[in-house]
Amino acid sequence: MQQEYSQRFFLSAGETNAEGEISLPILVTKIIDIATSHANALGIGNPSMSHLHCGWVLSRLALEMEKAPKVNTYYNLTTWVETWNKHFSERIIMVSNDEGEPLGYARTIWMVIDTETRESRDLTHLRLTEEMVSDRVCPIARQGKHQTVLPEDFEGEIPRRALKATAPAWEYRFKYCDLDFYRHVNTVRYISLLLNRFTLEEMDRKRIRRMELSFMREGLYGMTARVLRSESSDGDVSFAISEKETGEELLFARTIFENVEC
Repeated sequence: MQQEYSQRFFLSAGETNAEGEISLPILVTKIIDIATSHANALGIGNPSMSHLHCGWVLSRLALEMEKAPKVNTYYNLTTWVETWNKHFSERIIMVSNDEGEPLGYARTIWMVIDTETRESRDLTHLRLTEEMVSDRVCPIARQGKHQTVLPEDFEGEIPRRALKATAPAWEYRFKYCDLDFYRHVNTVRYISLLLNRFTLEEMDRKRIRRMELSFMREGLYGMTARVLRSESSDGDVSFAISEKETGEELLFARTIFENVEC
């Protein structure tokens, strides 16, 4: 039983951001890929569920990086299952340099979706065993609760735990290239959409140390999304993406920054 699964990668210039570090969309793509590969190796991956018209989808992500892989260097991803229950599986991914030094971690929570009904399915049909679970400790905190973000022009008392947007709402219509195999908006496309709300100047002077994503509902082709941004006094930024027509929440994201040393 292979409790841990590792892959080594080379970071080319085409996979970096403007600061010469691995871009978050590329890193999250690799995280999803290695989680998929390990699940397949354990016999609990999508191929094992294809006859049931089911597949794994990402429900939550908390990514925290102390450092980021640099251009023209090698880095490694190592993944293991931390916990699972009837409804979710929690998987950890460690990012390390070629000497094995940890650079960061991701906590990911996965659920199974029925691709015909679009409803969640329990995990009882999978051959999940205690031997698949590792006792290796992940040092980063679990994801915080998502918050409601109210429009900038909201008047009245702000509900407890809610946030008020600090910028005008922005709209985006999901297109063909935003979709993945499940024909819903891909996780990485959401990340790119949010990162493009920052300017180059902002990203040159500070870096995202931690990002949290909470998915509430699928984004679909042709849907118009409304993006609200709320920046705190210490510079951290939260986003809420909802369907414009119904107001239903699709995604809540939280980004925690740190200043870049000159």
